[in-house]
Amino acid sequence: MTDCIFCKIAGKEIPAEIVYENDNVLAFLDIEPSAPGHTVVVPKKHRRDFMDLPPDEMNGVFGPVQTVVHMLEKALQSEHFTIGVNSGKILGRHVDHLHIHVIPRFPDDGGVFLQEVVKNTPPESLKTIKEKILKANG
Repeated sequence: MTDCIFCKIAGKEIPAEIVYENDNVLAFLDIEPSAPGHTVVVPKKHRRDFMDLPPDEMNGVFGPVQTVVHMLEKALQSEHFTIGVNSGKILGRHVDHLHIHVIPRFPDDGGVFLQEVVKNTPPESLKTIKEKILKANG
């Protein structure tokens, strides 16, 4: 896509601090890092969202995430990471190109774990929610 900043980075039209690259993905340091080593992994092909990634491309995108984690572990002596994908416009996502955040975690870094990101406890029971999911997909 001509107006996608991540496509331009993948095409080397815009510079980035690239830490890993293969045929499928590019991994570069986030320009607004949440922690030292905060890295973004993007598919080179434009994929708007996680749900737009064809199943046959999953390993080609998410396998390198593990490689990046190992690289950051070694370089930054961090054993803890938050790895996340924001999906959908409601979250305030700035770039409509699938990107996986790999954020090294350190003691006393002030961060939270993923279950703390959203606080919207369901009023229904888990059983009711399960039945709703199964009915809609049955």
